[in-house]
Order: sequence, then C-alpha cells, then structure tokens
Amino acid sequence: MEGKVALITGAAGGIGAAVARALGERGVTVAAVDRDADGLLRTVQKLTADGVTARAFPADITGRAEVDALVDTVEQQLGPLDFLVNAAGVLHLGEARHLTDQDWDATFAVNATGVFVVSRAVVNRMVPRRRGTIVTVASNAAGTARTQMAAYAASKAAATMFTKCLGLEVAGHGIRCNLVAPGSTDTPMLSSMWRDNSGRRTTIAGRPEEYRVGIPLGKLAMPSDVADAVAFLLSDRAAHITLHSLTVDGGATLGG
Repeated sequence: MEGKVALITGAAGGIGAAVARALGERGVTVAAVDRDADGLLRTVQKLTADGVTARAFPADITGRAEVDALVDTVEQQLGPLDFLVNAAGVLHLGEARHLTDQDWDATFAVNATGVFVVSRAVVNRMVPRRRGTIVTVASNAAGTARTQMAAYAASKAAATMFTKCLGLEVAGHGIRCNLVAPGSTDTPMLSSMWRDNSGRRTTIAGRPEEYRVGIPLGKLAMPSDVADAVAFLLSDRAAHITLHSLTVDGGATLGG
C-alpha cells in the first residue's frame, strides 16, 4: 500500500481518524476530510507528528459542488486517488414515529447521500485509470433492526446497497467496492447513546427490553479494530473480494 493516496471522510475523530492512522502507518498518503475543521486539524497534526503523511481538507460532504472541487484539489495536490474510505457518519436517536423531518434529512444527508456524492466524484476519476478501491463504513444496524435507530439504520442500509451496486457496475473497470459494518465501537458516537454511567456495561451485556443480545466477545470494539478491517479490504490481500460486507461487532448480531 506504500505510496498510494487515500481520501478518508469523517477523519476528524472516531473510526475515520483510526482509519487515517492505519493507512498512514502503512505508507499511504492521507487526504483527511471532515466538516469539523478544528478537530480535523488536531487529528492531522497528531498524525504528522507520528510520521504519517497526511493533509487536512475541511469540507462538507453533503454539498455536491463542494465535493467535486474537493476531489479535484486532492488529486492536484497529492496525486491520483487509489483509495476512498467513506467513514463520515451522524446519529440521531428517536422512535421512528416521532422522528422529525430534520432528523431524517440530516441523517441521510451524511450517511447515505454523502456516500453517494463522494463515491461518484472519486469513482469517475478511477474508471479511466482502471484501478481503485472503495470501502464504506456502514453498520451492523443496516441489517438488524434497532429501537431508537430507524433513521441511522435506514441510512446505513441505503449506503450498503449503493456501495454494492456501484461495485457491481465498476468491477469490469478493475475497481473493488466493499463495506465494513461495525457494531458498538468505543467512540463519542456510542457514548452519546448512553443514559448514565452504566452505558458501557449494559452495551456489552445487552438490553432484553430493547431486543439487544449484547456482545458475545464481552468487549467493545476499538476504532483500530474497524480500521484494520478497512485496511485489509483496501489491500491486495483482498484482491478478489468485492461487493462484500465485513461485520466487526464481536458477534452482537449473531453472525447475521
């Protein structure tokens, strides 16, 4: 992977930042993208201090024109993109019948439309070069119903099927498209769901009243666990894998 160039969305923190580190440590030049400009700058400063080649590109991936300009700028400054990782995501909790239009629209704007817009901009540059790999960070909730998470689960299901359909269409151009589907991962997004100090414990143990079986491995995923799965699917070790969703949830969805 050394010498390749990757664009990573949602790179200011959480899984996106872990992916940026994992790829950077493997010799990839990282274009780190996030709308949180301050958080993105801090993350990139930490990466570069540790010897990773990374540049910050603050941008809102929900803006179509902004995304096209972003990809042009990245390729002009860093070179042709070999990898794209769609790691940006937002979460709005609430019962399906009580979700507001704003909650629904904001969730889909990032989690689904953002994946579409960025993937389209990048893959249209990959096709003429007949190479490239895309990994979308989805969720195990894309295939397993969760209470309070209708908008999030639906948006991740949309991103999942878009990525697979895209992969089917561009496979003939030598481009692979896969997904990583994390479960409960030790990030600020997860802790935002906890109601009190028992949140970590009950996430691992499960909540029968919410139809959650818990995590059979008995621990939360670390962002690096997910990042390693992303790195594998991007690498030549996964050269014959496409249209695949790799679940990284400690068994929380029982292999579903």
